Amino acid sequence: MRAVVARAAGGPEVLQSVELPDPDPGPGELLVRVAAAGVNFIDTYRRAGVYAMEYPHVVGVEGSGTVAALGPDVTGFAVGDEVAWNEAPGSYAELAVVPAANAVPVPAGLDLATAAALPLQGMTAHYLVTSTFEVGPGHDVLLTAGAGGVGLLATQLAVARGGRVVTTVSTSEKAALSSAAGAAHTIDYAAMDDVAAELPRVVRDLTDGKGAHVVYDGVGRATFDASLASLRPRGTLVLFGGASGQVPPFDPQRLNSGGSLYLTRPTLAHYTLTRGELEWRASEVLGAAARGDLDVRVGARFPLAEAAQAHRALEGRATTGKVLLVP
Repeated sequence: MRAVVARAAGGPEVLQSVELPDPDPGPGELLVRVAAAGVNFIDTYRRAGVYAMEYPHVVGVEGSGTVAALGPDVTGFAVGDEVAWNEAPGSYAELAVVPAANAVPVPAGLDLATAAALPLQGMTAHYLVTSTFEVGPGHDVLLTAGAGGVGLLATQLAVARGGRVVTTVSTSEKAALSSAAGAAHTIDYAAMDDVAAELPRVVRDLTDGKGAHVVYDGVGRATFDASLASLRPRGTLVLFGGASGQVPPFDPQRLNSGGSLYLTRPTLAHYTLTRGELEWRASEVLGAAARGDLDVRVGARFPLAEAAQAHRALEGRATTGKVLLVP
């Protein structure tokens, strides 16, 4: 099979398309013929060595496809089933070994490319607005990177729950996409000379001087100070990613002086701790997409062999919606 490996920690240039032996599923595992693999920032963190990894390793954790074989002790799945997953290391490949515990069925009527775009970003958007901070009517929400994969999905989910969403974007095209997803206002922070000073003022102007109830920040270093200053007293900053780099250590006293603020750094694994929770989030997100209630934007598709170009596009903030690799 063809697969993409990271030869060593580094930039996109360390990614290489290689020929590897077809894998065999072990106990509790599925062998899946991959239809599409999701490209995510976690892949870039693991490639770059931000997260400790062994090298070389096959990159990717998310995808969709058709079950080709079952390992021992697998129940609930059959050869020919269409499945999707958010955590199966080695997903940038023509064949992937997927733990059955991490696989979810793809609903009838949902194409596999769309299914591949949803497990990680879709369930992240779901836990952000339903569990980390439960958005409801009357809540003012600030969401950074409003035209990104999580941003477009989280905007739709938050608006459906009665929230009023303000997003940050960096181009007029991204502003249009964010508005179409339901954002009440979009803010072009790329045009600001001092984001940390200017963005909070704009947010307060839009919220009667009060600030946001919650900020969902997936950008990280470049927006953290602005996000923290955009909150109302007892507001919550949900730092769920670091697209611009990781946030350096800071003095917790800033939470006090900012208005007894809350800060959390969540990850999807802790919001899918049980099979029941995984199935609940997956069924809500995939089901909404299958019914047409959730619009899923696949912004770019790259051939598997062009994984390096896909990483450059993602890290360069040149994409909108989801980026996929297609074997």
